[in-house]
Amino acid sequence: MSGHLQPSRVAIVGVGNVGATFAYTLLLSGLATEIVLIDVNRERAEGEAMDLVHGVPFAPPVRVWAGDYADCAGAAVTVITAGAAQRPGETRLELSRRNTAIFRQIVPEVARANPEGIIVVATNPVDVLTYETWRVSGLPPERVIGSGTILDTARFRYLLSEYFAVDPRSVHAYIIGEHGDSEVPVWSLANIAGMRLPAYCAAQGRPYEPAAMEEIFRQTRDAAYEIIERKGATYYAIGAGLLRLVEAIVRDQRTVLSVSSRIDGYYGIRDVAFSLPTVVDRTGVLESLRLELDEQERIGLLRSAEILQTTIRDVEGA
Repeated sequence: MSGHLQPSRVAIVGVGNVGATFAYTLLLSGLATEIVLIDVNRERAEGEAMDLVHGVPFAPPVRVWAGDYADCAGAAVTVITAGAAQRPGETRLELSRRNTAIFRQIVPEVARANPEGIIVVATNPVDVLTYETWRVSGLPPERVIGSGTILDTARFRYLLSEYFAVDPRSVHAYIIGEHGDSEVPVWSLANIAGMRLPAYCAAQGRPYEPAAMEEIFRQTRDAAYEIIERKGATYYAIGAGLLRLVEAIVRDQRTVLSVSSRIDGYYGIRDVAFSLPTVVDRTGVLESLRLELDEQERIGLLRSAEILQTTIRDVEGA
């Protein structure tokens, strides 16, 4: 796609809670001029499309319709949110086998219809499915992006911002590795106004409390379980996160986002997908940034990668 007159088509495969919420945020944003909804339940996709188009008079002009895989042709981005939902108490990795089977049906269809586009994976376990999407799509690794820890990083920054009483956008901190139980908080690089957190606390005359920081990370890591227990699913924040990711792609922004992609060569880690701060532009992944981690973080990341590699091997044999 080149030239400002080209319509920006975004295809969404799977219009459950996450897909429909993302479609709604996309509609209101004005980022896309065409939104196509694809779902195994055609009636559901038609119903969502009808409900969405009735909001068009209140939003920037956009065409929305229920389609099929052929409609992925020409889409700048195809966002896959289809799959079985996480059950209460179920880990993201336990979902792997159920959703890998679904993806093996979806991904080849999307890639066939749109060999030049970018696929964004939002379904859990997102790192395993990002790797699987790359493997079965035949697309280059830079054009397959998982939502990864984009949401964990947002939760982390929000909780830190509440604790330090500043705008979350002024907190710079990342969660890397698996989007799940083995994720790693990068405390050594977390900062406000360029000051690492212990230095920030010292400069502001307040104590730095490691126990409070540990509790913030626990809440970050366990947030999805807490929300699923209360309301059955999470979809608003990930809908907003997906919009931010798609915006970086469509507008060629070179934004640094903590998204999942295939990593091959980082602290000796090879051939797996997980999240690092990643420069995202119109081509997809421009670059995964290699962070200087402290020893504890490095050990945590190696463990996270091992867990993911074991799961990837497990589902490949399935």
